[in-house]
Amino acid sequence: MSPVFPMLTVLTMFYYICLWRRARTATRGEMMNSHRPIESNSRTSPLKAEVVQYAKEVVDFSSHYGSENSMSYTMWNLAGVPNVFPNSGDFTQTAVFRTYGTWWDQCPSASLPFKRTPPNFQSQDYVELTFEHQVYPTAVHVLETYHPGAVIRILACSANPYSPSPPAEVRWEILWSERPTKVNASQARQFKPCIKQINFPTNLIRLEVNSSLLDYYTELDAVVLHGMKDKPVLSLKTSLVDMNDLEDDDYEEKDGCGMDNLNKKFSSTALREGPNNGYFDKLPYELIQLILNHLTLPDLCRLAQTCKLLNQHCCDPLQYLHLNLQPYWAKLNDASLEFLQARCTLVQWLNLSWTGNRGFISVAGFSSHFLNETCLEIISEMCPNLQDLNLSSCDKLPPQAFNHVAKLCGLKRLILYRTKVEQTALLSILNFCSELQHLSLGSCVMIEDYDVIASMIGAKCKKLRTLDLWRCKNITENGIAELAAGCPLLEELDLGWCPTLQSSTGCFARLARQLPNLQKLFLTANRSVCDTDIEELACNCTRLRQLDILGTRMVSPASLRKLLESCRDLSLLDVSFCSQIDNRAVLELNASFPKVFIKKSFTQ
Repeated sequence: MSPVFPMLTVLTMFYYICLWRRARTATRGEMMNSHRPIESNSRTSPLKAEVVQYAKEVVDFSSHYGSENSMSYTMWNLAGVPNVFPNSGDFTQTAVFRTYGTWWDQCPSASLPFKRTPPNFQSQDYVELTFEHQVYPTAVHVLETYHPGAVIRILACSANPYSPSPPAEVRWEILWSERPTKVNASQARQFKPCIKQINFPTNLIRLEVNSSLLDYYTELDAVVLHGMKDKPVLSLKTSLVDMNDLEDDDYEEKDGCGMDNLNKKFSSTALREGPNNGYFDKLPYELIQLILNHLTLPDLCRLAQTCKLLNQHCCDPLQYLHLNLQPYWAKLNDASLEFLQARCTLVQWLNLSWTGNRGFISVAGFSSHFLNETCLEIISEMCPNLQDLNLSSCDKLPPQAFNHVAKLCGLKRLILYRTKVEQTALLSILNFCSELQHLSLGSCVMIEDYDVIASMIGAKCKKLRTLDLWRCKNITENGIAELAAGCPLLEELDLGWCPTLQSSTGCFARLARQLPNLQKLFLTANRSVCDTDIEELACNCTRLRQLDILGTRMVSPASLRKLLESCRDLSLLDVSFCSQIDNRAVLELNASFPKVFIKKSFTQ
């Protein structure tokens, strides 16, 4: 046989592999002005009208910049028709997530990365939107009005949130995904990625974002879902193949079987008898454990099937000191958790963020939306060594459930951002969890008196290094005084959007004198911050790295220059909407201190 024929066979196989990959993954996202030719995966009859609809409701999200009692800069602005688009700029009528850039990864409150997090899981925030009609999606358009480029994944759900009866099963399908990329423009755009076809209708769309490459907060105005009421018929015409699609970066596809069948993976009945253990049984136990630390959780599940020796190692609780289930939120179920439960007796860091959504996990299965009082009680009993607990945006968790957190006396990090924790439960937590080093109470609207909380923190949490009091509605100079006196180790303090604090009381100057270790201080939207406060920071807080005084009217360029000369490690200075700091002043400061990112925005 001619050598040409084997080569043709190989090329044919490669061609069909390309087509197979193309059918499973969407093409790379395209900006609206891109000229790269792409052919659709489907063709619909011209007699079938396409349904075009804006989001009806925002049903879930991970964070937003705005207040819980306002519409400004909140995710709820994504519902309905555009408020701003096609205009560009910073507008309060848009949806804004709480963070941007890498600043939050460089401050003292930043947690170490979880071990075994898949390298391709890079989502930082999400928002879920419902639409009036269930359709087979043909396009999803995102209207971005300021610093675009944060959206990295779009997913569709098979469940109908408006259905009176619960679905038999819940499926999430990725319509489009992309690694974070830098968009070198801050102007508005209509983001129109080319999505893949799915085999079920949907009216629930999820956007996942990564803002790490942005120079400022991204702002989203609306989401448009295009689709057909009837299932489109696949065209015989084959799509062009994007060579980038051959990259094995679709971790959900790759790891899906592992997470869907964790019960099988960990079950001893799934073991296949092998002839021997190779040379692994001659290695020290600790060395094998160290090697296995580098595997992702699905890979650990697969390895557990190979032989009894490795099964023993893969099921060792020491492998689960850090357990991050967030990357697998869409595939985790009761059976998975059942087989993980016995291996979590030594867990210290537990990340259940985003898991259990849409009914995948029940209360009986050890269930952040699915969490209730019973679930937190089980966590407190099964994980007595827990040091890090993140309940961020678990706003469905009832207030009484937080009483069980007080049992976790070894906690060093506790994130309660956007939860309904009440004052009594929080006081109990602070009383018993004296080892706390990092505490987030941002946007906790159920707390009646933050001065009482600040006093308890100062009395009990002597090791506290970081504290987030973002949008605390009623803390005063009295609470700040007790906090500063009792927590001298504080390196990070967020007092952004705390309207009851006034510089005239001397509270900010007192902070600067009593907290010399401060590296991050956010006084966002406090119009009373003045030159005296800045000069006190320059004299006493020379380790300062990040300072946000957005919105103040009483700070001059001269005091900022003193600060920059004194705080040589300063890397972020946000002076947006500061009336005395004009463009010329910013340019002069940038010229003198080029290593500092000085952010300046103007009101539209």
